[in-house]
Parts: sequence; structure tokens; C-alpha cells
Amino acid sequence: MHANHLLLEEPIRMASILEPSKASFFPAMTKIVGTLGPKSRSVEVISGCLKVGMSVARFDFSWGDPDYHQETLENLKAAVKSTKKLCAVMLDTVGAELQVVNKSEKSISLVADGFVVLTPNQEQEASSELLPINFNGLAKSVKKGDTIFVGQYLFTGSETTSVWLEVSEVKGDDVVCVIKNSATLAGALFTLHVSQIHIDMPTLSDKDKEVISTWGVKNKIDFLSLSYTRHAEDVRQARNHLSKLGDLHQTQIFAKIENVEGLNHFDEILQEADGIILSRGNLGIDLPPEKVFLFQKAAVYKCNMAGKPAVITRVVDSMTDNLRPTRAEATDVANAVLDGSDAILLGAETLRGLYPVETISIVGKICAEAEKVFNQDLYFKKTVKYVGEPMTHLESIASSAVRAAIKVKASVIICFTSSGRAARLIAKYRPTMPVLSVVIPRLKTNQLKWSFSGAFEARQSLVVRGLFPMLADPRHPAESTNATNESVLKVALDHGKASGVIKSHDRVVVCQKVGDASVVKIIELED
Repeated sequence: MHANHLLLEEPIRMASILEPSKASFFPAMTKIVGTLGPKSRSVEVISGCLKVGMSVARFDFSWGDPDYHQETLENLKAAVKSTKKLCAVMLDTVGAELQVVNKSEKSISLVADGFVVLTPNQEQEASSELLPINFNGLAKSVKKGDTIFVGQYLFTGSETTSVWLEVSEVKGDDVVCVIKNSATLAGALFTLHVSQIHIDMPTLSDKDKEVISTWGVKNKIDFLSLSYTRHAEDVRQARNHLSKLGDLHQTQIFAKIENVEGLNHFDEILQEADGIILSRGNLGIDLPPEKVFLFQKAAVYKCNMAGKPAVITRVVDSMTDNLRPTRAEATDVANAVLDGSDAILLGAETLRGLYPVETISIVGKICAEAEKVFNQDLYFKKTVKYVGEPMTHLESIASSAVRAAIKVKASVIICFTSSGRAARLIAKYRPTMPVLSVVIPRLKTNQLKWSFSGAFEARQSLVVRGLFPMLADPRHPAESTNATNESVLKVALDHGKASGVIKSHDRVVVCQKVGDASVVKIIELED
């Protein structure tokens, strides 16, 4: 929101822009969420995606049955094993999504200036004159002149696979619309979006609850992406549902803001949710186009100040069919990073796109370039000012660790944590160097058996900008006598050296608990 997020050394030599980027172990500090689907579900392709920087895999339950997604997930596990790269799992709910039901899966051609009827009678066949939908209350919700968009998977409003309708009249339960542009709808499922109208459907449908309690529990999902979040109450209800499902009480809820209703209640939603996904596809339809950027910047700023991950969607649509993004898209990705986004979410680009691996690779490269000119100094001051004084104990330790790391030009910050909270707070101050969060497992019991916590916490940092988790050996407690900490620190340093983040003579800032005290120390490595 505020002035100059860009750090350009004056005067910048234009020729320096063309110097090739140095390869690094971490493709970028900004994370990439990839949606796995028909074009990206083989072990081979998923391995490729992990190697070039995907750290969260999204499973979209708007289509495909649980068995199909399970198969994809088994392939993901195999890919994680072979590439040795951690990946978190995000389940995306259907939510209050209006859908056109096309049982025959035949293509439907709609011609501009013609009429088409939307009916809640799902027994009828979809055709160029009639589209059956999954909602009975549409006729009560809309009036003459309202705008309705229908599209395959998601709509941009420009492509020939999405159509723009205007309500002409309401006949009983049916809605008669004028077709505004010619288009062909292909496939079994099209989404329907009514601009700025409240749709009286539950945010967490019964089908969603069933998928979460079966597929979600079985696979211990790390994130729940709550589609069409409109109120803070939606998040509370989802949290209540998860709390009854064993391990899923640890699952983080990311509220997906898709319409004006979610925008109006943004502050309350942000307080309740663990993170925010700005679903720009639907927002771009609900908001006037000239307002989209402003909402993005304001929302990301609020997430940053709250220390909660902000995820941006719909960045390189054109890469669904092309090997290169457009100029506007490339700039858009960079701007999302400069705005302060934690992660970029790829939907159709990896789900049904022809170049899933290349898309992730290019997005990662753009993020890495933008990070080099991110004005960390300004951001740090702004965050400290926003947090105000007196700071909490943890917040003060986290900001001090980042400040120290920048002053001594440390190559990495190592943070020992068991809940992941300390590491996330360090990342909130956006250090210019990677944060290795060493998650120390805690032993817990339900009186019947022992188990270790830690895996959830490690994977959940895979969506936070600049955080790179590693699971420590359970024999090393997080707060303890110095001896054990030295040995676990050695493991972390070795990990850093092996991955090329730490070299000899580098300085490293370590943040850890010793007894009751939190300690930030600076160490210089010998040969």
C-alpha cells in the first residue's frame, strides 16, 4: 500500500538487468502451490514440479472423485520420496459454487444475442437452449439486468470458453438470459458466477464435510482451502468440524476470498483464518476491473501485518496453452511478490495446462528476480511500526533475529521451533536470507500409544515466504541444555552446507530456547 516497495540502487545500469541470474538451491523464497489434475498427476510430472519449486499440492474437489485424487496423492508421495523434497497437501472445497450439470459431456455452443434458460431441474439434458444448474434458489436471487458468467473450470471473460449472460426475465424457478458473446462450453462441468449477489448455499456443504472426514482424515491434510468464504463464521464452522476429526485439529484453514461479500468482511475473516487465498478469477468478475489491484494490495498488506500467509491466484492463465507468459502476466507475478505475497497458486495452468513443469519454473524465476529488488528495509520499519510497543516477547525476539541477520549479512537464519510459531514470526519480517526452521518433534500420547508431533508443523511452513523446514531427530528437544542443541545445530548447518545455502566463513544467526530464555546468537563458521 505504501510508497516504494522497490529497491533499486541508483543509478541502475541497464546492462546489469541482462546479467544471467545465479542458480540457487531454493528456486525462490516465494512459494508455489500447484493444482494436480489430468495433466499433472503422473509420478514423473509431479517429480518435475517438485524439482522446480512446487511446495504445496492442491487437490480441487470441484471435480474428480476421491479415488481419482487418492491415486494422484499416492503418486505425489512416490515423487516426494524420489526427489527428497517435502510437499504439503491442500484440500480445496467446492463450497457455495454454482455449477452447470452437463451429464452427456457434449460440447454446447451458445451464440451471441440468442436466449438460454437456466433451470434447477437437473434431470434435463444440457443444450444450447437449456442449462441445468445445481441450485434451486437462483430465480429468487436474481433480477432483470443482473450479470451471470458461465465458464469451463474458471472464466477470464475473454476466452471463447466462457460466456457472459444478462438476465432477461425470471419464469417460476427458471431464469431466462440473453447471451452476450458467442462461445463453446466443453466438458462435464462449468462454473456459474452471479455478479455481486448473495447465494444462499452453505460455505461448507455436506459433500465437503464428507470428503474432509474421509479423504481428508485418511491423508492428514495440512491445509483446507475454504472456497467462497464470506464471513468469519464460515471459518469458525469449518474449524469446529475439523476439531472433531482426530489429527485434523492441526490442519490450517485458508479462507478463499472470491466475492464482494468476502471483501466486506475481510478483517474479521483474517482474524479467524490461518491464511488467505485471493481468488482473483472470481474477484475479477465480482469487482470492477479497475478495483482488483487495490483490493489485492490492501489485502496482502493486512495479511503481512497480521503475520498470516497471503496466496495469490490466476497469474499466468495464458501458460495453460503457451510456453511463455504474456508481458502483463510476468509483470503481475513480480508485482504480487513486491506487494508481499507469500505464495502463488497455479490452477488451470498445472491442472489442465500443457506445460505444468515449465509454468512452475518460470513463475519461480520471476519471483526470485522480484525478491532481489524487494525493499526489505522499508518493509521491516513499516512492520515494526505497525506492531507498536511494547512488543510481545516472541515478536521482539523474531524482529531482533532478522535485524541482526541483516546487519551482519548472515547467509541464513536457523530457528529451532516445535509449534512453528517462532519461525513464522521471523518470516513475518521478511528477512532477505532463507530461514531454516528446524522443527523439533514433541512426544505426545493419547494414553494408548505414543506419537510424535512435528510433521504437520514442518509441512505447514511450506506456504510461508522464505521458510524452509527440516525435521530434527526426536532425541533433540527444542528447549534444553546446550549440549543437545549443539548437536542439532550441527545437523542444521550440515543441511545448509549440503544445499549450498551456507559456505565456510559465512555468518549464521540462530534463534533458540535455552531453558526459559529465548536466545539469538550469531555464529561465524570456520573452514
